[in-house]
Amino acid sequence: MTTPSEPTTPGWTAPAQPAVGGAPQPDPDGTGGDPGTAAGGRPVPPPYGGAPTSPGITPVGAGGGWGPGYTSPVTAPPAPGGPSGPSGSVPGYPGPDPSGGMPRPPAYGFAPPAPRPGIIPLRPLGLGEILDGAFRAIRANPRVMFGLSAVVVAVAVTIQAVLQWYVGGLVAGQIGEVSASLDPTGELGFAETLGPALASVVTAPLIAIATTVLTGLLIVSVSRSVIGQRIPVGEVWSQSWRRVLLLLVFSFVTTVLVLVAWGAWVGLLVVLGESEQWGLLAAVGLLGGLGLLVATVWFLVRILLIPPALVLEGTSVGTALRRGWRLTRGSFWRLLGIYLLTSIMVAIVAQIIITPAALISAFVLQDPLLTSFGGLALSSIANAIAYTLTTSFMAAVIALLYIDVRMRREGLDVELTRAAGETV
Repeated sequence: MTTPSEPTTPGWTAPAQPAVGGAPQPDPDGTGGDPGTAAGGRPVPPPYGGAPTSPGITPVGAGGGWGPGYTSPVTAPPAPGGPSGPSGSVPGYPGPDPSGGMPRPPAYGFAPPAPRPGIIPLRPLGLGEILDGAFRAIRANPRVMFGLSAVVVAVAVTIQAVLQWYVGGLVAGQIGEVSASLDPTGELGFAETLGPALASVVTAPLIAIATTVLTGLLIVSVSRSVIGQRIPVGEVWSQSWRRVLLLLVFSFVTTVLVLVAWGAWVGLLVVLGESEQWGLLAAVGLLGGLGLLVATVWFLVRILLIPPALVLEGTSVGTALRRGWRLTRGSFWRLLGIYLLTSIMVAIVAQIIITPAALISAFVLQDPLLTSFGGLALSSIANAIAYTLTTSFMAAVIALLYIDVRMRREGLDVELTRAAGETV
């Protein structure tokens, strides 16, 4: 009968396990006869870096990011067995220690700390580590994180200002009449809020598309910062602009789907109101709106990891869509909680910057509807600053969520450790 392996202690060697026929069988990795697992149950790479491959990820330099055969522009001594090591090793990086792969943890269950070549430890992450890693990603490469953000956001905010100017000029009279009927005395401040609210509704899809595209660009920088590398702005663009075009289409299609769903709901409410079916109107307004809100949140979380999969893995569009959808399966609630918390944080930061500008425009420039050049210019500058800061942070969080899910489910931390030139 096979006996469980004894814990490894200094100066003591566990007895060999007898086989069925009585001959002792070696236990090279101290796992009790299963050479593919460590004490914690996670897969460990065989000697010379033959780690089990996980689907997806091709080199960033070849149109993607990580995966089997991860390649980085940084060169390191080759692994034993040739310029690229034996089968399963990472080209350009030395494989793990050939004496046994991962070192055994010390006695009494105290595992060695995970390697940290970059902004995060290479192991499954907690909430605090994800948020801290996002700040570290921005500090590690501010020229990319803030520089690219500023360019993309400036273009989006300029288009937003033009649309706001045009729409505000068309509906300024109607907004004044509506605010006068709702707030004859002006004490409630409807005139100061209806204009900016309408402009936000009109330009929200544009900002959402720009945010998704910018997230795809910044994910490349965050992925390099994880393994302690810094990538310049030109290299980010040259390696990911084709994928950014795909992201633009993806973001446009998903935005249209969400808008069509909500537009159908609003249209149904209008029809029911015109036919004076008040009971049905109330039911559709409350229950239908709540159900649609839940469905929208569910849909947005399920597609959350598609942009990093599309940019980093270098696969076809269909494969990236299926891949990102599958990665969120089983991690929905965790992704939802972190994403909502981060969204609340960035919304608060954005309002701290945008609200003073709106108040100055309303009470100092006497332009609550943001129809004058001064009001639009002030609002656009505030929006550009707010979106640059918040989009950079949100992009880093999404990238780290993608990396965390893959480390939990596919052992990506082993591949990243080898890519960083470290041994686990």
